Amino acid sequence: MQYYNFPHTGDSMDNTWADELAQLKQALQLTREASIPTPPLLGESLCINPTLQLLPLNWKNLCVLLKDPESKTVPVAGKEFVLLYRLPGDGEVFFYPASRKNLLALKILSENLDRKKVAEEAKVAVGQVDAAVEEACQQGIILSPPTAIRRGESHLPQSEADDWHNYLNASYFTLQWHVTQACDLHCKHCYDRSEISPLTLEQGITILDQFREFVLAKNVRGQVTFTGGNPLLYKHFTELYQEAAKRNFSIAILGNPTDRKTIEALQDIQPLSFYQVSLEGLEAQNNSIRGDGHFQRIMDFLEILDELSIYSMVMLTLTGENMDQVLELGEFLREKTDLFTFNRLSQTGEGAALATAAKEEYKTFLEQYLEAVKNNPTMGLKDNLINIIRSEKGEKVFGGCTGYGCGAAFNFCSILPNGDMHACRKFQSPIGNVLESSLVELYDSPVAETYRLGPEECRGCKIRPVCGGCQAVIQSSGLDITLNRDPYCFLPTG
Repeated sequence: MQYYNFPHTGDSMDNTWADELAQLKQALQLTREASIPTPPLLGESLCINPTLQLLPLNWKNLCVLLKDPESKTVPVAGKEFVLLYRLPGDGEVFFYPASRKNLLALKILSENLDRKKVAEEAKVAVGQVDAAVEEACQQGIILSPPTAIRRGESHLPQSEADDWHNYLNASYFTLQWHVTQACDLHCKHCYDRSEISPLTLEQGITILDQFREFVLAKNVRGQVTFTGGNPLLYKHFTELYQEAAKRNFSIAILGNPTDRKTIEALQDIQPLSFYQVSLEGLEAQNNSIRGDGHFQRIMDFLEILDELSIYSMVMLTLTGENMDQVLELGEFLREKTDLFTFNRLSQTGEGAALATAAKEEYKTFLEQYLEAVKNNPTMGLKDNLINIIRSEKGEKVFGGCTGYGCGAAFNFCSILPNGDMHACRKFQSPIGNVLESSLVELYDSPVAETYRLGPEECRGCKIRPVCGGCQAVIQSSGLDITLNRDPYCFLPTG
């Protein structure tokens, strides 16, 4: 970073705005002549954009005049710092007045300050400091290395195309946190009704601190998705939600319907990224799984979410009993929720007693679902196997279950109420315990890498980066998740 103070005649405040406008023009020309910067490499640290100039001025609004000489904006006497720099890649030039957050981020990087200490001295949450640095990175003032959440070359299909690389590197990581097993429902397909003692609030805060260190180390955006059981039944939920907000995480909830007052209180702390509820078919079918009156409670709750401008999602667990109701339910939910998707049943826990969707009918079902999606913006895509059909038709594939195919232990992990970490909650996939090892250590472990690699039979598949099937379905079908592909996969073998 270059700090410029161009020479002028007389006292600084006596310097005319025209003189300073000339200085700004000169600084802009130097920026345009600077070499296009190169971002740090994988594993390197954040750095200040080497083309950045920080120009102190005694007049405001000069950037507006430089961009538009015909502007009627009048220069005003007053201290201002102007940032000028080029972006990596196309070398586009930017110049504008620095915000206080911009200056804070630059001070932290230039002086190698500890963010927690900066936050303590300023008496603000450390997440506010992290957010200032993150914003500076998004603007290009600070340059960041690529994400460290990356798949190995084994995920590239045999017929490699450049587009596949977009699905090998994740820019965000979701921590799905089952904070309690307590639940006010008794669903017939619940995959875990065991009694697990929840963590204390102090232990929960420790996990949030670990997650903050993880996303900073991996250079990704972090999201905490609270779930359970019913996460709202965790006795320290509001405090834990607040602590997550203090650490600059996006926050979402996978839970049951609740009252408006509870949601408004959470919104006052930090607006939710989304709130996901579940339906298991039309009213009679759903209530037979989730209890009498549940369907109407969901409908009432979706209205509350809509009134509060909270993005709502409805998830269905696909079984042999409700597959023929999915399209009708999707149409019923049109304009009542923002997104409706489904996951296939994992015959785990009490779900082992339910019938799965018929394999021989599954491809036809997906084709019908895709046709319905074209005319219903509420219906979304989630099942990785949908990409087989889209690929066969020459249509653009989508990101699959988590945006990167099967995200188990890749850009997604689950934590149980006792701190046990799993690759995915829908099947037995233990990695370790976050109270005994750090999230970084667990994520980088050979055990986690096994889940990321997925089935050997998927290697070399033309759509592997956006698929990998569902490991929960593989395991609950009695197959080997390290070897066997998804039993619902309808690609030819061999």
